[in-house]
Amino acid sequence: MRIVVTRQKIHGHPASEYVDLLRERLPDHEVVLADTPQEEREQIRTADVVTGEGAAVEEHLDEAASLRLFAGVYAGVGHLDLDAFEEAGVAVTNASGVHAPNISEYVIGALVSLARDFRRATRQQDRREWRAYPTHELYDSTVTVVGLGAIGTAVVERLEPFGVETLGVRYTPEKGGPADEVVGFDDLHEVLARTDHLALACPLTDTTEGLIDREALRTLPPHATLVNIARGPVVDTDDLVYALRWNQIRGAFLDVTDPEPLPEDHPLWGLDDARITPHNAGHTPRYFERVADILAGNVERIADVEAADGDGPELENRVV
Repeated sequence: MRIVVTRQKIHGHPASEYVDLLRERLPDHEVVLADTPQEEREQIRTADVVTGEGAAVEEHLDEAASLRLFAGVYAGVGHLDLDAFEEAGVAVTNASGVHAPNISEYVIGALVSLARDFRRATRQQDRREWRAYPTHELYDSTVTVVGLGAIGTAVVERLEPFGVETLGVRYTPEKGGPADEVVGFDDLHEVLARTDHLALACPLTDTTEGLIDREALRTLPPHATLVNIARGPVVDTDDLVYALRWNQIRGAFLDVTDPEPLPEDHPLWGLDDARITPHNAGHTPRYFERVADILAGNVERIADVEAADGDGPELENRVV
């Protein structure tokens, strides 16, 4: 099978790393790197599988006569014309789940940092100031996770050793999940009232845009903390600034903001109880490794089905 990798750079890592990883996993297949626009067009024409960002594939989809699978390297597929792929008879997969280990670690670190107030410790150390200060514990608290996809599920699983109660909020609560209790968005305020720590791990949709607004922040207890690794607009920024300024919640740890990047003169920068990172929770040196695992498994499934002259295989992370 002929696998073409298009031009891309993820987390500072070149596509050549992805190619090397695929060649290790798929020694019986041809893996080619198309590192110029002209090479992309030429290679896509004869590819069985293309993996990358998607723009080049869409542009030359009508020329890709042998293409059977486009393997996206992002979890989201909103930038793709999925109808075009479906009409062309090309399966599409995404990279859902590759961020679960690293982003869930970020959430745990943020929760521990907020509870133990490591920021204050760092500032006192910078001043060479030895002075005790009060802190909190995660133990015996209630953590609510909004969104129980791969990332939210990993967050809940990693919280288990801390001895906390976990509440999950998802679109389809009947599916359950690893949390001690799972509810739908209609019951959001009921769980917010019981929440000590709130972690947002949901996609940005019509339902979740502005989900954590002034009313939600008023429902949270004043000692509650917020961690957002979802999307900036899930939280109403003006309402969050107000809540922090008036001690309506104890603190917030934000990897995503609205607007983003956050302007230098934005009031969030000046709030001592707001911690901000530059959309960095998803950074991992193992990104291509995890994407390569997904694609290699799918290529082998396709090859096995073809060898057995069977119907189309069940592909991991298939969206079309």
